[in-house]
Amino acid sequence: MFLTITTTGTPEHPATDLGFLLHKHPDKAQAFSTSFGTAHVFYPEAEAGGCTAALLLEVDAVALVRRGKGKGRGGAPDAALAQYVNDRPYAASSLLAVALGNVFSSAMRGVCRARPERAAQPLPLRVEVPAVPARGGPGLVRRLFEPLGWAVTAEAVPLDTRFPEWGDSRYVRLVLESGTRTLSDALRHLYVLLPVLDDAKHYWVSPDEVDKLLRAGEGWLPGHPEQKLITSRYLSRRWSLTREAMERLELLRLAETDDSDVEEIDNAVAAETEQEDRPTPLAVLRREAILAALADHAAARVLDLGCGEGHLVRELLKEPRFTRITGVDVSVRALAIAARRLGLERMGERQAARVNLLQGSLAYTDKRLKGYDAAVLSEVIEHLDLPRLPALEYAVFGAARPATVVVTTPNVEYNVRWETLPAGHVRHRDHRFEWTREEFRTWAAKIAERHGYDVGFRPVGPDDPEVGPPTQMAVFTTRTTTDVTEKEAKAA
Repeated sequence: MFLTITTTGTPEHPATDLGFLLHKHPDKAQAFSTSFGTAHVFYPEAEAGGCTAALLLEVDAVALVRRGKGKGRGGAPDAALAQYVNDRPYAASSLLAVALGNVFSSAMRGVCRARPERAAQPLPLRVEVPAVPARGGPGLVRRLFEPLGWAVTAEAVPLDTRFPEWGDSRYVRLVLESGTRTLSDALRHLYVLLPVLDDAKHYWVSPDEVDKLLRAGEGWLPGHPEQKLITSRYLSRRWSLTREAMERLELLRLAETDDSDVEEIDNAVAAETEQEDRPTPLAVLRREAILAALADHAAARVLDLGCGEGHLVRELLKEPRFTRITGVDVSVRALAIAARRLGLERMGERQAARVNLLQGSLAYTDKRLKGYDAAVLSEVIEHLDLPRLPALEYAVFGAARPATVVVTTPNVEYNVRWETLPAGHVRHRDHRFEWTREEFRTWAAKIAERHGYDVGFRPVGPDDPEVGPPTQMAVFTTRTTTDVTEKEAKAA
């Protein structure tokens, strides 16, 4: 993984001042340890007329896998081969961005004690990165860098020069040139945009990443035409963090427009919006309804089938009455995210004993799912093809057979109330179907009849008098032995 920064100079301002700005002496080759390898800084050229500083990042892939435990690009836990065969040692990514921030931290902040006046002076710069993963191709590279004043050369790297018919890879050879620019600006552009082009990070994105983004993006990100894409990708598409960053960027833009302090604008906006009642998100209402249903039936041992990234499991853990909580999902990657979200590695022994995450498919019977008071299928059934529903039905209601089963699914009739949802479209591209209230009740009634359950229905979200609630819920409870016997007698 390699990057060079080149500048030219004059007799009054020699190019070797680059060494002062980077705080790295041109006559030395220096090495810096990182958590994922070693960063080397050296100068292939150091003359008064031209000076080039090179950063070579030597990645220890084994150490990275051990430290990251499956996080980020190339280390996904459901792609074990990618831990050993990947592009991390060769292609610029968040690894190189972090190395830039660590090795050239003073230069990135625009601090230079030896030449303070030079730190604020624009320089003629040329930045070259031989291999950059660009998810979006050369076109996206130009859209990100050209609005910042860079002359961009982004040459697509072919998959194999011997077979041109195979087309280009997702990598580009990147050259950025600028007539005059401060070194601090150049480093901050690279720090943010390299992981944005790769659209992945090698570490878990926590809330403090918003502050990092705003610090590095100061002066250029608020007005960038691709601001939303940059923010979303830099924060690994975490919706809550992206929304927070976009709101803070808007405050910065308003402050610049009004020539005011951000605090003044922020206070004004807060006073204006405090009076508005924000609607509770449907996902929150859904979890609240599920918890209420489980409490009504005194469930203590609960299965979250199709737990995804662990949102419901986290809410269940907050309630002491749930003594055993098991999340099940077919995606190992989703389970890894859930484990990080729950903080399983940092969880105390007593709390950790209450929760378990299992990988498994709901299309097959699984003896590990027996012996629970309740099972939850929250927004799960609509992700299965209709011919596979009977297999799920038997695995849950026939084989595992918990005393209570809570099922939620979208109400397709309510879709007309979503202004941004085109007519005839389902709410998520992975939904195989979405049922009306009648279709859902018919399906639930047949299951209850076949497996000896009673079933009741509850609305989740605002119950529209015309189209019903946005989410529909069915709560199945096993019939007592007496009830079943009397029914069989009547049937006979």
